[in-house]
Amino acid sequence: MSEAGPFVVFANFLSDLAVDLNEGRVLAQWAQQAPRKAWLLRPGDVLITPVPLGREFLRYVYDLTQVSPDSVTVVEVPPSGAVPLARAVREAGLAEHVRALAGDRGAALLPTALDASAITFARDLGLTVHPYPTVEAAEAALKTTMLLNTKAGFRETAGHLGMRLPAGRVCRRPEVEGVVREFLRSYEGVVVKPDRSAGGHGMRFLSRDDLNGGASLVLDTVGGPLGTWVVEERLDVAESVSVQLDTTPAGTRALFSGAMRTTRGSFTGYVSPLPASCAHVAGELEAWGTALGGHLAGHGFAGPFGLDALVDARGEAYASESNIRRTATTTPHAMVVRLTKAQAAAGAPAAWSVAKGRTRHPFDFEGALGRLREHHLAFDPASGEGVVLYADAPPDGRSWRYAVIAGSTADVREQEAALAEALEFEVR
Repeated sequence: MSEAGPFVVFANFLSDLAVDLNEGRVLAQWAQQAPRKAWLLRPGDVLITPVPLGREFLRYVYDLTQVSPDSVTVVEVPPSGAVPLARAVREAGLAEHVRALAGDRGAALLPTALDASAITFARDLGLTVHPYPTVEAAEAALKTTMLLNTKAGFRETAGHLGMRLPAGRVCRRPEVEGVVREFLRSYEGVVVKPDRSAGGHGMRFLSRDDLNGGASLVLDTVGGPLGTWVVEERLDVAESVSVQLDTTPAGTRALFSGAMRTTRGSFTGYVSPLPASCAHVAGELEAWGTALGGHLAGHGFAGPFGLDALVDARGEAYASESNIRRTATTTPHAMVVRLTKAQAAAGAPAAWSVAKGRTRHPFDFEGALGRLREHHLAFDPASGEGVVLYADAPPDGRSWRYAVIAGSTADVREQEAALAEALEFEVR
């Protein structure tokens, strides 16, 4: 992220970029992660969030980032259902307040997702959209952004760019069952994916046993009754990996890569850099990502994006999807870079992870932080290592998101084990 600014950090998790807006429940769950955007704030910035941020959490963020609370503004938008955040801002009567906060300072909107609603909001407020020079330039990138956030759009583009892909077919919903049965004659299992989905939402894993005896395939409502779906061969997956990159008119550069933690295809966490078991795919991942970045730049896109892949039991990587937006790891990585700047300058880049643990008993933010300090696990700016509660206290007091920063992936695992004991995580 450029040091130019100021920014209006726009936590528009409720967006049709990743999933359809009628998936209101999952969008509301994702919006609970909006507090992590506080780690991006610099003096003069404004954060627009769809969920409240605790005072203790904000004080914690400001202390670690050394930002004066008086130099930033947090605008909390009241709940307005499954509607884009820009609409919720208008319905709450906050648009003029945001306009006044942005002022005539050359501010830029920094959205989580580049969607039509965010572009209109920026235009209405007289803002540019970071990192584009004009609103019109951002709008010109929207078609490609929307397309490459679909499974079908990615498969077509990835094929043209020479990426290795699982065997698969794009089809309309009424055709899915027939395609599944056809694939199961050749493969032991298949994966059925709604075209526009993120984090594993709506995916189905099926085997021949699921359709034995003439059983009918019942799909979730994701994507609507006539939506587009992708049916793919189910690989024997050893690791789920990703590379996160940034593309500009000057070229594409890899920012970081790592291994995703998943449960039945759903994202549950991440560790970077790639562990030894799959580090050999780093070069291929970066080459694929660089090619995709060149394609995106050629269609007007600029900014961060991610490329996901699966590593099979033989150690071969297969591209699986692209996320042309700020992802679940983009902001945590920016936080890690910010908090470990001194150590990185001394030649000690950090290993890190993000994950979620469920405690046996609820904590408020001060209670959880107190446990970390008591067990000497809280992030220490002097060493650049420790645990960060990067997403505020969860509504239930038990489902805690955390980041671990350490000198190596082995040290990360060690700290995570100690954290599980300190906060008394339930054993999964």
